[in-house]
Amino acid sequence: MRHVRQNDKFRASSRSLAVRCSVAALATAAVLTGCSGSGSTGSAPAGQGGPAKAPDAASARLAEQRRMVAAARKWRLDQVPLTAPAPPKVKPRITARAGFQVDHQEDENLPPVFTTIPTDKKIVFLTIDDGAEKDPRFLEMMRELKVPYTAFLSNYLVKDDYGYFRKSQAYGNTLDNHTLTHPYLPGLSYEQQRQEICGMQDIMEKQYGKRPEVLRPPYGDYNQDTLRAAKSCGIKYAPIWNEEVYVDHWEYREDDQRLRKGDIVLTHFRGTSEWDGTMVDDMRRFLDKVTREGYAVARLEDYL
Repeated sequence: MRHVRQNDKFRASSRSLAVRCSVAALATAAVLTGCSGSGSTGSAPAGQGGPAKAPDAASARLAEQRRMVAAARKWRLDQVPLTAPAPPKVKPRITARAGFQVDHQEDENLPPVFTTIPTDKKIVFLTIDDGAEKDPRFLEMMRELKVPYTAFLSNYLVKDDYGYFRKSQAYGNTLDNHTLTHPYLPGLSYEQQRQEICGMQDIMEKQYGKRPEVLRPPYGDYNQDTLRAAKSCGIKYAPIWNEEVYVDHWEYREDDQRLRKGDIVLTHFRGTSEWDGTMVDDMRRFLDKVTREGYAVARLEDYL
């Protein structure tokens, strides 16, 4: 079985980006749309009811376009992030990635380890690990840009401020299991692994009202006992990642070093004490690349 390790958490440097012409162009287009729309809207004749609903919907769309353009400009993005398509009515079948299976993977119905979601849509999934950095500007940025993400939390890093992640959850993001203390799980016994995973399940339920069905094993390392223990704790999926984004660069699992439809992207809750930049800088690099390449960011759990 191939082991997958997270990369050095202390590497990176920041870069500053100017907002490119595409944001200005979109803003201009939004204004032009608004002008043409206002010319076609009139008052209904007396006795024939109020205005039609269609112009109201158009006005709301225009207002949202303008808001998103302003948000992209505020956070110094090259372009407005693309909107993900609606989740599939029938969710894809998730299986373990080839080479990532353990013994008895299928006959014991163990949680699959995977790096990509099967889809024909041009989407990627953002996942953020650990919980060390608690930057309020990051929450503000992602809320204003409507970018969903999944946070994989380790208790030893989040216990000083559970409320930060409660706010993230209130904004519509998903909180999942990353163990109590972030150990190298294959080095532990089955019972020790179970304590790490089930113990975090207990905390997640107490603090956030739900026992997750998704676990990311620390460092992306696991063995058969990991998946057996995870299953006994109520875990159904064990996604890792296909790309990792840092504040100053990307790293890829595949040799051709490119994004693919349905890829899971990893980053970390990190700040200037460990990176040469902030989480806002990190997200700017992530969003600029995926948007430039035509990808939208979808919610992982919508596909599980």
